[in-house]
Amino acid sequence: MRVLIVYAHPVETSFCAALHARVVDTLRASGHEVDDCDLYAEDFEPRLSREERLGYHDVPQNRDPVAPHVDRLLAAEALVLVFPVWNYGFPAILKGYFDRVFLPGVSFRLEDGKVSPNLSHLKRITAITTYGGTRLRAFVLGDAPRKIVKRLLRATSPGARVDYRALYDMNRNDRATLDKHLESVVRLMERF
Repeated sequence: MRVLIVYAHPVETSFCAALHARVVDTLRASGHEVDDCDLYAEDFEPRLSREERLGYHDVPQNRDPVAPHVDRLLAAEALVLVFPVWNYGFPAILKGYFDRVFLPGVSFRLEDGKVSPNLSHLKRITAITTYGGTRLRAFVLGDAPRKIVKRLLRATSPGARVDYRALYDMNRNDRATLDKHLESVVRLMERF
């Protein structure tokens, strides 16, 4: 399977980096074709420019500023997101990726004022993430990243299996808890 991994963390020694490395290694070892998109390493520009916003609905010209990223998404059969949750939301670079790449004509179509999904080629969508706070705190604050993955991304990809694997309370987890989570992520990737 062709898997696009979108990774968003600036620190190469972080636990998120360890998760990312295990995801990449496990998928490759299982024979998948992996396109590893490290948004920080690729210096992805997250800001939607004025010109891009003005041309947002001009399909297919709207994809020109991010055409390589659109092509990578459209070539994938699975999407794996690896990111931390900061301030109960996506890192800015990942939010910018969604704003700039998940465009009309790419992730959805607008037809007669109605929205239709456009990523039906995706068979799987998986999010691997970490939270500094507890699950309860995330729930109370609305847990926007979980909802976006489980509802919005699922809506763009009808029929795709959607998994959301989160480790909460990162600030207080011990090494055994981190190792257990790493192994659960490896098992999830092995089942691709």
